[in-house]
Amino acid sequence: MRAGLTTERVVRAGAELADEVGFDRVTVSEVARRFDVKVASLYSHVKSSQDLKIRIALFALEELAERVADALAGRSGKDALAAYANAYRDYARQHPGRADAARTRLDHETALASAGVRHSEMTRAILRGYDLAEPEQTHAVRLLGGVFQGYVSLEMSGSFSHSAPDPEVSWARVLDALDALLRNWPTDPAR
Repeated sequence: MRAGLTTERVVRAGAELADEVGFDRVTVSEVARRFDVKVASLYSHVKSSQDLKIRIALFALEELAERVADALAGRSGKDALAAYANAYRDYARQHPGRADAARTRLDHETALASAGVRHSEMTRAILRGYDLAEPEQTHAVRLLGGVFQGYVSLEMSGSFSHSAPDPEVSWARVLDALDALLRNWPTDPAR
């Protein structure tokens, strides 16, 4: 085995590869080529390409959670909402493969042990500033996740590149609209 080859280095190389060629194209074979080693050398660090992808997803979730936490520090209300959204969007722009990996469906046990729980907690912390109680908080968490992921996915695919207004203007308007919606959250008609 090549000196210095660790699971962390293998996962990081996989994450870098995902950013370069796309998360769906990451394999143990491709990572082995990066290290100029035989595929078998990596199997003491990862079990399979699927295991490698799960580890990249966990790595990306942790990395993204750190960025979001840093962005949220000392903020509340709309400032916190914008900081969270911008940290997510900036991460996806800088690391498209990792952002894709962060959306990997994880089994229940792995999900509970991942930084995905921190993302949910941080989103709920933002929502406390809007005075939303359960179950409305859960609805709002899902709304925000869907809007952020949807907008960023469309933007990354080039959907907004050939039309006016500029995507930056639309992004600012989306955040304004989300803030207004969260401040004026509709009541449950069943109540």
